[in-house]
Amino acid sequence: MTEVQTRPVLSTAQPEDFFQLLKPRVMSLVVFTAATGLIVAPGSVNPLVAAIAILCIAVGAGAAGALNMALEGETDALMRRTRGRPVAAGRVRKNDAMAFGVILSLFSVMLLGMNANWLAAGLLAMTIVYYAVFYTLLLKRRMTQNIVIGGAAGAFAASSLRPQAATPVSPSAAAPLSRNRRDNPLALARRSAIQNLRRTPGPASDTP
Repeated sequence: MTEVQTRPVLSTAQPEDFFQLLKPRVMSLVVFTAATGLIVAPGSVNPLVAAIAILCIAVGAGAAGALNMALEGETDALMRRTRGRPVAAGRVRKNDAMAFGVILSLFSVMLLGMNANWLAAGLLAMTIVYYAVFYTLLLKRRMTQNIVIGGAAGAFAASSLRPQAATPVSPSAAAPLSRNRRDNPLALARRSAIQNLRRTPGPASDTP
């Protein structure tokens, strides 16, 4: 009686297959959107912080794409447009693509949080979850307008790279901001209305 020896199945994936998992065309659009938001937003940001933040956005977008392909490998194999994708074609195993996406997600969010601040990192994490879970698992399988609603994930990138979110705020810098809130036009108008009400005499009494 001979023993059957099982050998571990080696992955035949090539580096370009993992690169395709990142959906480079979608990634380029997200980076363009984020960079545009960074340029047009008021204020300024350290160039090094901005460069690392854009890198984190790119890696986070790629991570969302990898998770999307890992979760939709079987569905992609049924469509002519997507059957050549790495997971659908069997070049990359689903678990490998999932692990790749999770690692890149954690790396991009942690690096953005330590480089900029955790508000920007939270927006990036929300973007990844929105695309990989809400869009991939819920919208895409239930709604015909899924791409319209799912496109909001690309808009989150511009929000996460606003200079106010991409630059850590120290307590000394926050104090003038809190004082300025009391001097904005709405606050001034409200104080003026309250003062006028206090100065207005009450109704005259009919008794002598």
